[in-house]
Amino acid sequence: MAKKLNTKIIDMTKVQKLMNDSAVARWTVLVLIALMMFFGYMFVDVMSPLQSLIEQQRGWDPDTFGTYASSEYILNVCGFLILAGIILDKMGVRFTGILSASMMFIGASIKYVGITDWFQTTAFCGWLDSWWVALPGSAKMACLGFMIFGCGCEMAGTTVSKAIAKWFKGKEMAMAMGIEMAIARVGVFSVFSISPILASKLGGVQGPVGFCTVLLLIGLINFIVFSVMDKKFDGELVAAGIKSEDASEDEFKMSDLGKIFSSQSFWVVALLCVLYYSAIFPFQRYGANMLQCNLDGISPETAANIFRWFPIGAALITPFLGRFLDTKGKGASMLMWGALLLIICHLVFAFILPATHSQFIALATIVVLGISFSLVPAALWPSVPKIIDEKILGSAYCLIFWVQNIGLCFV
Repeated sequence: MAKKLNTKIIDMTKVQKLMNDSAVARWTVLVLIALMMFFGYMFVDVMSPLQSLIEQQRGWDPDTFGTYASSEYILNVCGFLILAGIILDKMGVRFTGILSASMMFIGASIKYVGITDWFQTTAFCGWLDSWWVALPGSAKMACLGFMIFGCGCEMAGTTVSKAIAKWFKGKEMAMAMGIEMAIARVGVFSVFSISPILASKLGGVQGPVGFCTVLLLIGLINFIVFSVMDKKFDGELVAAGIKSEDASEDEFKMSDLGKIFSSQSFWVVALLCVLYYSAIFPFQRYGANMLQCNLDGISPETAANIFRWFPIGAALITPFLGRFLDTKGKGASMLMWGALLLIICHLVFAFILPATHSQFIALATIVVLGISFSLVPAALWPSVPKIIDEKILGSAYCLIFWVQNIGLCFV
């Protein structure tokens, strides 16, 4: 009798064992979705070290380059991110992830076409040149593609965060988010390393942009593979009684947005996010060019080689910070130290670097800036699932990104 009882207990344990209980399965999921963001971050900054080259080849001036850089955020600021959060909470991570990855690839393709030599010879480019003359036709086409890409990229970022929260719930969630961010940051390092090389080998700016567009197609395929795994995981959750097939009680409602906007914790996180990232991402666009101006006219390749170390400081320690947050906490202290380091670094860039022209000071400050970029996101993003209900988590992430995009676009 005792043997039969034990057998039943063992059988029930086997039935209730879920896919995310397997370390191999959940970390495979992390790699699949993190690679999509890795390729996305590469595309975001693929032209950042090539500002002077795009000015020479396509006639862009610094204002045009700034307009192009801000175009990534325009549709998000106009409300797309609010819609993206609703789509994520109503349709789930699989549909939203594939949609966002597709938008990234389509937008990247449009931008690639806009900066090709072929496009400059078309009648359509001539028509684009004929109105709003402040922007060349190539820049208008690139801005259109970058806007669509930006919608997909921001939607993908929130989708990945919700997917990690789902697969790593009750496990190494902060560490997993830290590793995902680290992989994405390495994408910035990689593109600052290879973009000038590809431009010189492949005939200009269109070479590295085309290369990164192909990588985004691979990222879309990765997310399709993840979706197959996630569908099986959902089936296990239903079979175990953890998730109901009829999820009408937990379905997202428009009124849930009011719960987010009325949360003081949400606004603290959102305002911290917009203030912090507004001092990082716009600076990143002009960082390599800033080094060229302050380090006695060094080449674009040398400037890119120095600035590429910015994300490495973040990538190396973010996973360890996530693990520390999982076990010890201290999230508020991490946020304060990260903000303080950011202030110090920008003061060095503003006053000390122009006076010294020192490459060592530039490199050291960039690495410290990367460490700051580890401390804040490693503590910030894992805190959101702790203060927001899971069924509206996607909308909460998207609304935070929406506030962030408003700040980034204006900066």
